[in-house]
Amino acid sequence: MLYRSMVYLFGMLVNFFGVALLINATLGAGFWTSFFIGVSDHLGFTVGFWYGAFQLLIIFINAKLMKNLPEVRAVVPVFMESLILDFWLEIVFANVDLSTAPFILQIAALFTGVAIIGLGVAIYILPQFPRAPVDQLFLAVSARFNLSLQTGQTLVAVTMTSLALLIGGPVGLGTLAPMLFLGPVIQYCYTRAYPLYYKFHPDGERVYQQAV
Repeated sequence: MLYRSMVYLFGMLVNFFGVALLINATLGAGFWTSFFIGVSDHLGFTVGFWYGAFQLLIIFINAKLMKNLPEVRAVVPVFMESLILDFWLEIVFANVDLSTAPFILQIAALFTGVAIIGLGVAIYILPQFPRAPVDQLFLAVSARFNLSLQTGQTLVAVTMTSLALLIGGPVGLGTLAPMLFLGPVIQYCYTRAYPLYYKFHPDGERVYQQAV
């Protein structure tokens, strides 16, 4: 349990470091974050607050897709991710401003952020703890409609990008890049992290064989 919890938390921290880096590239936020920034601009409160609030709604959407009862345990990652997101944005990156940086540096920050987000998501879904509803959503869509992780993620990304654009969120290259590349990055990282996760698992080979 300790090993799984450490991997879970590490994946969250990596994921939202990438999110904060992507936002601070100032070329547009990721599709989810762009939507939450737009809501925050209109209604106040922090991006992390709205990230958490909307995910409570998504818990019920996921339940409908999976034809299950709402996953009440998902409230825990909602709370954790809201705090972690605000930690990176409001504390660590509070004084970071890349808006006047050379364009090549902004591009580098953008694509590095996408890569880090994909890695973080791939890591933190490995322990099979309750997932944050926004990440469970693309898994639910993939399972419900028999799609690959990549296709499910891309479908969710296109939908949220459209909504972010409608409410005036910071849609731009930083939104397009995750929409196109995050699904493949998650797929790539997950398939390679999966055997490593079980290699270092305390129960090692036995748990890996059960998983596969």
